[in-house]
Amino acid sequence: MTEAFHQHRNLLFAVAYRVLGSAADAEDVVQDAWIKWSAADRSQVADPKAYLARIVSNLALERLRSARHQRETYVGPWLPEPILTTGDSADAVTGADSVSTAMLVVLETLSPLERAVFVLKDVFGFSHAEIAEAVDRSEAAVRQAAHRAREHVRARRPRFPADRAKQRAVTERFLAAATGGDVNTLMELLSPDVTLWTDGGGKVRQALRPVTGAETVAGWFAAIGTVTYQGVAPADVVTELTEINGGPGLVFRGPDRVLATVTFDFDAEGRITTLHNVANPDKLGAVAAGTVHGLGPSGTVA
Repeated sequence: MTEAFHQHRNLLFAVAYRVLGSAADAEDVVQDAWIKWSAADRSQVADPKAYLARIVSNLALERLRSARHQRETYVGPWLPEPILTTGDSADAVTGADSVSTAMLVVLETLSPLERAVFVLKDVFGFSHAEIAEAVDRSEAAVRQAAHRAREHVRARRPRFPADRAKQRAVTERFLAAATGGDVNTLMELLSPDVTLWTDGGGKVRQALRPVTGAETVAGWFAAIGTVTYQGVAPADVVTELTEINGGPGLVFRGPDRVLATVTFDFDAEGRITTLHNVANPDKLGAVAAGTVHGLGPSGTVA
């Protein structure tokens, strides 16, 4: 019983996280799935993977529906909870796209059913029949939901393929320019119509609306080395470049806690088009814990 569950545990987290956009909620869903699995009559279970995926999908859908109202009344922009990732697997490109901050923001605009169907079909390759059983809908309804979700995502997802080496090089230059207060270099790295989204959740002071334009965003980040942030002096802030949600990102740490993360979207020339800054302390637990997740459909952890 335990072996069968743990064989698929990483997959279950990967599904739940993409459906919910919250690592903490995904972990809760996986724990609830374990309880249901422990109580089930497993002698009747022919395919543990499909059975567990059904449990997790239903639990994630229930949680997502109940979370909708909270997100509608959220203070400022709502961004997904960041996770540390590794792109070493063979299917890292697909995995990176499906777990990127930009993709999770797009998935947030789908209905709960469309989001679950999209994740199960397009990311993890479940059949329409398997998904129909998992979400308790007809196969025809699942096909319709999959089509709507795919068209919606295609119209809104970032349009440029990832060049991981180029993205990392730009992020390294961005970090050096920000910590050095180099506005001119920051302006070079930012697209003219760049947008900065900040999520403090009402817990930490952040911009309540998106910050737009290269000059304004460059000024925002050029002040990093001179301004006290969340009560932490600039000299006591350590900034790390690491992989977050499938791409290069920054983690800002104070002496006793993680202060914020920043992730990036890029255009075809490698300029930064969007920055997602998460500072809500309730959303930094996964990064603070240091757990690293793999990117592939198997959801394996490095």
